[in-house]
Amino acid sequence: MKSPVPKIVPVAERPAPGRRARLHEIIFEADSRAGRLFDLALIWLILLSVATVILESVRQVRLQYGQLLYALEWLFTLLFTLEYLLRLLSVRRPLRYATSFFGVVDLLAIIPTYLSILVPGSQYLLVIRILRLLRVFRLLKLSEYVTEADTLRRALHASQRKISVFLSAVILLVVIIGALMYVIEGEAHGFTSIPVSIYWAIVTLTTVGYGDLSPRTPFGQILASIVMIIGYGIIAVPTGIVSVELAHAVRAQQEVSRQSCPECSAEGHDPDAHYCKYCGASL
Repeated sequence: MKSPVPKIVPVAERPAPGRRARLHEIIFEADSRAGRLFDLALIWLILLSVATVILESVRQVRLQYGQLLYALEWLFTLLFTLEYLLRLLSVRRPLRYATSFFGVVDLLAIIPTYLSILVPGSQYLLVIRILRLLRVFRLLKLSEYVTEADTLRRALHASQRKISVFLSAVILLVVIIGALMYVIEGEAHGFTSIPVSIYWAIVTLTTVGYGDLSPRTPFGQILASIVMIIGYGIIAVPTGIVSVELAHAVRAQQEVSRQSCPECSAEGHDPDAHYCKYCGASL
C-alpha cells in the first residue's frame, strides 16, 4: 500500500499565523537579533520625534525651520502609526493589547498629530512618546529593573484603598479649615470666598506656601500655625502606607521573564511558566 503523498502548500498560501508569529517575535521580543534591531531603531525614532517637538516649541527655531520640523513630525507619526497597526496584527487578541498600558501609550503617541488638524497646538502633547522608552528595559535585558518596577506597581496597587481613605479625610479637613478661615479673615484680607480659602488651606497644609494669601488677624494666624503643624504629620502618612506595602511586595518578589505572550502581549511571567497567567495562552 502506497503512503499518501504529502501536499505541498505554496509559501504564499501557507497559514498566516506563522508570519504573524515571526512578526510578533520581531516587534515584541528582544531575544532575537531582528527584535533587538527593531527596538533600537524604535528608540532612536522616539528620541528624534520628541526632540523635534521640543525644538518646534522654540520660537526662533520654529520661525527658521518650521516647515522642516512639521514634515518630520508627520513622518514620525506615520511611522508610529504603521508600527501600532503591525503590533495589533501580530497578536491574536488585538483588543487586549490596545487596552494595555503600552497599547494606550502607543495610541496616545500618534493621536496628537492628527488632532492638531482640528486643534492647533495639540501636537506638543506628542512628548508623551517619551514613555515608550520604557521598552529599553527589555531591549537591554535589564530584567532586574522590570522586577523592581513591578514590585513598586504592586505596592502602589495594594496601598490604593488606604490612600483613598486618607485623601478623603484630607479633603474633608481642608474644606472645614477653608470655611473657618473665610469666617475669621473675610473678604477684607483676601479670602474672598470659601473656594479661595480652601485653596489657601491646601497650599498651607501641603507646606507649599505660595504666599499669595496670608492671614492678617491673630486668630487667623493661630489657625494657620495649627494647619502648618498638621501638614508635617499628614505628609508622613502616605509615605508610611506605601513603605509598608513596598516591604510586603519585596518579600513576595519573584524573578520575571521578558517573554511576551503571543496572544495578549502581556509580560511579567515567571521564568518557568508555560502558559500566560492573564489569558491562559501557551507561551
